[in-house]
Amino acid sequence: MPSSASSAQPAPRRILLIKLGAFGDFVVALAHMKAVRDAHPDAHITLLTTPAFAGMGRACGLFDAVRDDGRPKGFAGQLALARDLRRQRFDRVYDLQRNDRTKLMFHVMRLGRPGLEWNGIFKGASHFLPDPREPRRHAAVRYTDQLAAAGITAVPPQSDLSFLDGDLSGLGLPDGPLVLMVPGGAPQRPAKRAPSAVFIAAARHAAASGATPVLIGTDKEADALDAITGAVPEAVSLQGRTDFGQLAALARRARAAIGNDTGPMHLIAVAGCPSVVLFSRESDPVECRPWAARVETLQRDDLADLPVAEVTAALDRALS
Repeated sequence: MPSSASSAQPAPRRILLIKLGAFGDFVVALAHMKAVRDAHPDAHITLLTTPAFAGMGRACGLFDAVRDDGRPKGFAGQLALARDLRRQRFDRVYDLQRNDRTKLMFHVMRLGRPGLEWNGIFKGASHFLPDPREPRRHAAVRYTDQLAAAGITAVPPQSDLSFLDGDLSGLGLPDGPLVLMVPGGAPQRPAKRAPSAVFIAAARHAAASGATPVLIGTDKEADALDAITGAVPEAVSLQGRTDFGQLAALARRARAAIGNDTGPMHLIAVAGCPSVVLFSRESDPVECRPWAARVETLQRDDLADLPVAEVTAALDRALS
């Protein structure tokens, strides 16, 4: 239910929405950003994010201003940012980041401003919602519940990425069906990656079905991409060659996608590509699978124990 503050205060005119990352979470939260804009069509809304997502924040058309300095280094930098935000005299903050960084902002921005409205999970917020870890819930559900505490109940069922598009003409892709493969992931969390052998088998299976395996990743994932292209001549590597818009365009063209639990798979799935996502013990699909209609998840504590036959069967279902 909305807080009583929502009826006692005038409609906010200057709003700050905080979403720093990560990639998958930002994609999920675009639906909630849209809900905030729809609820405040005439307000000046600023997005606080990081350089990686500032371009997406500008391109989505939901914000009047986008700041990309949301993750300064060290406590002194964080304190300086919080003080600067306090000087901006926002009327309301929607905190979709909900961590220690934004907790500091919460306390500093309210100094001398008892009327500042804050929608979030910190006690003392005008539009407060507790955030218990149990029962397990997807981030999309948590964000939806949080906005409801501020009286916003009309949230799109998933993010709309139609604003993202890109030119594929320079990528050298063959004609015919494509299967996207994302064999990498955050380098600091190697246990989230399935062995290259899993993707080699999936690439061979895709090629045998008449589709071209197209590999997505950065230079940090070159080892996995090189292993697949070395074993499957039909595979095409786009290592380091795709931006967010091109990734969305690829997702719309591809028949299916398969990858680890990593940010690009969220964008690919939400852009409309039937997807198979592989989870280890390092993350929970109940809480963080791509929030889209055609997503199948496979999970093992150790992805080395995931049978190849299970992977190729799931890929067949995505292709069907």
